[in-house]
Amino acid sequence: MTKIAQHYINGEWRGAAAKANENPSDLATPVGDSAQADTADLDEAIDAAKLAFSSWSAASPQVRHDILDKAGSLVLERQKQLGEILSSEEGKTLAEGIGESARAGQILKFFAGEALRLTGERVASTRPGVDVEITREPIGVVGLITPWNFPIAIPAWKLAPAIAFGNTVVLKPAELTPATAAALVAILEEAGLPKGVLNLVLGKGSIVGQAMVDSSDINAISFTGSVPTGRGIAAACAGRGKAVQCEMGGKNPMVVLADADIDVAVAACLNGAFFSTGQRCTASSRLIVERSIHDEFVAKLTAAMGKLVVGHALDASTQIGPVVDAGQFDKDRAYVEGAKADGAEVFGGDAVEAATKGHFMAPALAINTTPDMKINREEVFGPVASTIIADDYDHALAIANDTEFGLSSGICTTSLAKSRHFMRHAQAGMVMVNLPTAGVDPHVPFGGRKASSFGPREQGSYARHFYTTVKTGYVG
Repeated sequence: MTKIAQHYINGEWRGAAAKANENPSDLATPVGDSAQADTADLDEAIDAAKLAFSSWSAASPQVRHDILDKAGSLVLERQKQLGEILSSEEGKTLAEGIGESARAGQILKFFAGEALRLTGERVASTRPGVDVEITREPIGVVGLITPWNFPIAIPAWKLAPAIAFGNTVVLKPAELTPATAAALVAILEEAGLPKGVLNLVLGKGSIVGQAMVDSSDINAISFTGSVPTGRGIAAACAGRGKAVQCEMGGKNPMVVLADADIDVAVAACLNGAFFSTGQRCTASSRLIVERSIHDEFVAKLTAAMGKLVVGHALDASTQIGPVVDAGQFDKDRAYVEGAKADGAEVFGGDAVEAATKGHFMAPALAINTTPDMKINREEVFGPVASTIIADDYDHALAIANDTEFGLSSGICTTSLAKSRHFMRHAQAGMVMVNLPTAGVDPHVPFGGRKASSFGPREQGSYARHFYTTVKTGYVG
C-alpha cells in the first residue's frame, strides 16, 4: 500500500510527506502520508501540461487508444489491490472499493475506443463550389478537481476522455483520498503516457483548486463537489471565459407506489439510501411512499436496516463502512438530531462501537417527515434517509420535484403507465424504475438539472461535448 502519496509533475514523482492520510476504519493506523502542493508546484504542473499539449494533441488516435486500453487492463488486473487502497482511505466496503476500481478500468477502456470514434461532418454549403467541414479538436489544458467519495471512478471518467481527445491534464484530487489518485496516475504512467500529459497535484482546494480556476493557462475546469463550491467555480470560469463543467449535489427522491412489489422497493431503497455509507450524490435520501403502504414499507425497511453490519471497510462481513471523516460524521449526526427536533421519529443513526476506533454510524431513517423539514431540503451525504407520505401518484410526483436539486429520481411501481409518466415528468437528469437511484453505467451520459449540474454531461459519447471544441472550415 502506498505510504507517501506524491505529486506527479512532468513525468516525475516528488514531494515530501506533509499530511497524515487517515484511515476512517482505524484511526490508530493511518494509510500513510501525503505531499501538499503550493502554487509553485501547480505552476510547474500547468507549464508541463501546456508544453506537452502540442505533441499530444497531434498524436495518432491509435496511440491514445493503446495507452488508455493498456491502462484499463492494468486497473482491471489490479482491482483488488486498488480496492484495498481505496477502501482504506475512503471507507467504503472492500467489495465496493474493488467494484469501483473495476469500473475505472472499464471507463478507461471505453474511452480508449472513443479516441478512435471521434468524428466530424462534411456538408454542402449554400454557396456553389464551397464545401463545409465540421471537426472537433482538443480544448487544451484541462484542470480536473475531483471528490473523495468515488476517488478512482470520477478521476477516471474525467481524465480518460480528456486524454482520449488530445488534451493534457492537471488533476487535483480530494485531500482525503490522495493515495487512490496516485495509484491511478502511476498505472497511466506505466501504460506509456508521455510526460506532461497527465500531472497530479495534491493539496487543499482553497489553494490548489482556486489557483487552477484562476490560471489563464488552464483552458477548462471539470469539477465534482458541493453546490456552493461549484457555483463559485462556474462564476469564476465564466468571468474568465473558461469552459466549465460542474457536477454538484443531489436530494434524490424514490417514489414507492401502493402497487409496487414491496420487497423490490425495500431492496432498492436500502441500497440507494445506505450502501457506500450513503456518501453518493445519487443516494435515495427522500423516500416518498403512498399512504396505504407506508407503515408496512417502514416496518420492512427498518427490519432490513437493523440487519446491516457496520464495521471496518476491509472486514469481509461489513456491509456499511465508516463515514469518511470526523467532520462528516458530526454533520450526519447533526441532521439526525435536527430531524428529531423537528418532530420526526428516527430509527437508527447512533454511533457504533467496533473492534477498531473509527467513524462508524448506524444507518438512520427519519419516519413520516414533511417536505419542508430541513432533512428533506438539504443534502446530508451520509447514511441518512427520510420517509414522506404521499396521498397518490400525482402528489408523490409533486413532492419528488419539489427540490432545488435534479440529479437522480426513482420510482417503484408495477404500472407501466405510471412509470413512463414518471420518466417523462421527473425533473432529474437520470430516472430509475424499480432500481436504486444510485448506480449508473460508464458508457451513457451522467448529470442532472437545476442545482445538481452545470455544463455538458459527463461520461459516454457525450463527454466529447466538453473535452473538444468545434471548428467549422470552408473550402472553395
